[in-house]
Amino acid sequence: MEGLRRGLSRWKRYHIKVHLADEALLLPLTVRPRDTLSDLRAQLVGQGVSSWKRAFYYNARRLDDHQTVRDARLQDGSVLLLVAWAGGDRAMTEGTQESLLPSRFCCFQSHL
Repeated sequence: MEGLRRGLSRWKRYHIKVHLADEALLLPLTVRPRDTLSDLRAQLVGQGVSSWKRAFYYNARRLDDHQTVRDARLQDGSVLLLVAWAGGDRAMTEGTQESLLPSRFCCFQSHL
């Protein structure tokens, strides 16, 4: 049964949205559980949106590019926030992720 569930997960699709705070846009994306945040960035570039020097946030938590949709616990209907990140490319540590979210977005939650 577990093998069947795993086999079906590759066909599963989630319809999520990416909120571009700087431009007041809400873009729909279709993703699979195995897609990484880098794959989401590629989809955005395909729609003409640059995600360079921007960070994804979900439920006030910064997401790393290597995380999959499953790792980030995104579900159908989730909303990601994409904001300019002033921290550059420095490495993130687990304890500092929440504190780097700009204060005007501290209360952002998904609509689930």
